[in-house]
Amino acid sequence: MSSSKHSSELRRLALSVLQPGFVGTEAPDWILRDIGDGLASVVLFSRNIVSTEQVARLTAQLRAENPDLIVAIDEEAGDVTRIESATGSSRPGNFALGTVDDPALTEAVAADLGRQLRAAGVSLDYAPSADVNSNPDNPIIGVRSFGSDPEVVSRHTTAWIRGLQSSGVAACAKHFPGHGDVAVDSHHDLPAYPAGRDEIAAQALPPFRAAVAAGVRAVMSGHLLVPAYDPDLPATLSRRILHGLLREELGFDGLVVSDAIEMGAVTRRYGIDGATVKAVAAGVDAVCVGGESAEEATVALLVKALTAAVTGGELAEERLAGAADRVREFARWSAGLRAAGAAQDPTGDGIGHVAARRALRLTGAARAALPLTAAPHVVELAPVTNMAIGKETPWGVAGPLAERLPGTTSVRVRGQELEEGTVALESCALEPAVGRPLVIVARDAARHAWMSRAVTGLTAARPDAIVVEMGLPGATTAEAQIFTHGASAASGVAAAEVLTDTSAL
Repeated sequence: MSSSKHSSELRRLALSVLQPGFVGTEAPDWILRDIGDGLASVVLFSRNIVSTEQVARLTAQLRAENPDLIVAIDEEAGDVTRIESATGSSRPGNFALGTVDDPALTEAVAADLGRQLRAAGVSLDYAPSADVNSNPDNPIIGVRSFGSDPEVVSRHTTAWIRGLQSSGVAACAKHFPGHGDVAVDSHHDLPAYPAGRDEIAAQALPPFRAAVAAGVRAVMSGHLLVPAYDPDLPATLSRRILHGLLREELGFDGLVVSDAIEMGAVTRRYGIDGATVKAVAAGVDAVCVGGESAEEATVALLVKALTAAVTGGELAEERLAGAADRVREFARWSAGLRAAGAAQDPTGDGIGHVAARRALRLTGAARAALPLTAAPHVVELAPVTNMAIGKETPWGVAGPLAERLPGTTSVRVRGQELEEGTVALESCALEPAVGRPLVIVARDAARHAWMSRAVTGLTAARPDAIVVEMGLPGATTAEAQIFTHGASAASGVAAAEVLTDTSAL
């Protein structure tokens, strides 16, 4: 093969192992050119989405260049939604489903989501999160997990995969080998999971074993250090973990996808180009990129890095070719899955609403205080959300409550405002609620000291206040509490219903 032909083939191989994002609700010219040159996958984010119909037009435009193109999306439902980022998810997330603990319900919710994604032309969903949230202070997983019990997480991971794939959309279990027992957000730095192999086998790996048994064909690696298997390299960059543990021990023979390669956990030390090369060398087949770095220049940089690594001997050409083969194999399989998927109207049966209602839990004092008969004042305590959730997705109880009780007023308070003294709880929370019911909405109060203090202060002043916790339940001084087990739009509507209608209990 001539030098120019070899260079062209290397570029095609390098393009085929990237899963880039892009900006816009129509495909930019550079993406279309790269698909023509060998790019086999793209990934969609909120910035690409206006409606299901618009996304269907976008995916048709993309597939005009390659009918088997893998179109991925990071859509977990619940708190992490892209397809419904403008309104909030009409389905509860994993923790709510794990709380109900009805695998048939989980399967139905996932199938409903799958029908919507398939109608939009999506073929791969970066879900479910198979992480066991064994550390309640985990800053990145939380309600994205089905729970803290490996058996619960395993059976709902299985149900989610079956439901999603029954509708024609491939599932992707994440974040291998388990992101549930960390204390650092991998978007910013490298977390560590210091457990021994026996503990990992008992705690973190069962849901991934269940996922493989359920027929998952894609697994996403996590950017975390697991010293029991590799004391030096994060899982995404570790052959010991991706090949030795995932492929040899767990028997997974499908597509290994990296978590977003621009995340600080891997780029702080290796840069985005170095991390990409090391990931593919370690066993990653498809490199997700473009959550943050969604430019043509980034793709060009990574293609250059991969081809240079091959010619320089840092990356075996056989490994790059093997990764490209797995991508092509997955693309053919997922195209067949999509073609065979159930052709039904998405979100047609209201299963998300049913699931959100079933996930509600109330204390006895809350039951005794309901229903509200007068328009309340609602105080929503808003934490800084992590990058997986995003900043723009609507959440809370105030909006749906105002629809049911006209005259409802509300305020949203952030921790920085309280700490800096620019907001006083008395003037924004207690004074407007004089003579009226007070509803306090929290989101992981046990994880945020400022929020916990605010709930304590408000309930001390107003013992009759009702607290709606939309994150992980934790100890508070409040007697009247409603737990939604997630902050999706569906969960907010369900909470508003029980606040105003005791027949909904």
